[in-house]
Amino acid sequence: MDTAQLAQALKDRFEADRFFGADALPIRIPTAQSQTAARPAQSNQPVVRLQQLDEATINDRVERLRVIDNDEVKGCTKCGLHQTRDKTVFGVGNAAARLMFVGEGPGRDENASGEPFVGKAGQLLTKMIEAGMGLKREDVYICNIVKCWPPDNRNPAPDEVHACKNYLLRQIEIINPDVIVALGAPAAQTLLGTSDGIGRLRSNWHDFYVSGTRLVGDPIPVMPTYHPAYLLRSPDEKKKSWADLKMVMAKLGLPVPGR
Repeated sequence: MDTAQLAQALKDRFEADRFFGADALPIRIPTAQSQTAARPAQSNQPVVRLQQLDEATINDRVERLRVIDNDEVKGCTKCGLHQTRDKTVFGVGNAAARLMFVGEGPGRDENASGEPFVGKAGQLLTKMIEAGMGLKREDVYICNIVKCWPPDNRNPAPDEVHACKNYLLRQIEIINPDVIVALGAPAAQTLLGTSDGIGRLRSNWHDFYVSGTRLVGDPIPVMPTYHPAYLLRSPDEKKKSWADLKMVMAKLGLPVPGR
């Protein structure tokens, strides 16, 4: 590996490390004149972070989400998880989001706060969104497959997923995002109706139909990737998640920060 290749490899690693809050590249990357000349010109097209909707449409979405949360989810007793929860965890974010993140279920911190992804895994997800993708957390919509904490942070059971699935489908229908990122195997398997593992599903685009059939409605592209909690346990995999998110950014027409 020559100097330029080594420098590029380190730069790629640094981009992935931004998930974890790194803010400086520990080497100076040499740049040749030919490399600079070959670099594509930056687009003058505006970056579109949100769906372009009128205020009335946004307010209608916010109200519809509020009604589902307050009138149905907060008092839900469809499965046994209601017996051990402190707070339901419906979802948070922008009703005009182009990008939706779907995880598997709330953790202990989320059970206490009522907001998804606020613990250590949530802090990492925020870094992925903001430092990695150049968005703000409030630009996206974040939710989970199930709305109550599975005790001991276990994966949701099939009956629990089934009980909550209609809430998730209506969230997706209302937000109507351009792209969904499925965080972890349970989220990806639920959305895509498959038993394939996350290692096989990630790095490939999949179609999701809110109707449940290809015959009704347009598909929403889904990118499965590793759950932030897994990345905390296995930091060597962060490069793979960063590669997945760069595919998402390309699909949305978003520039990679710092390039």
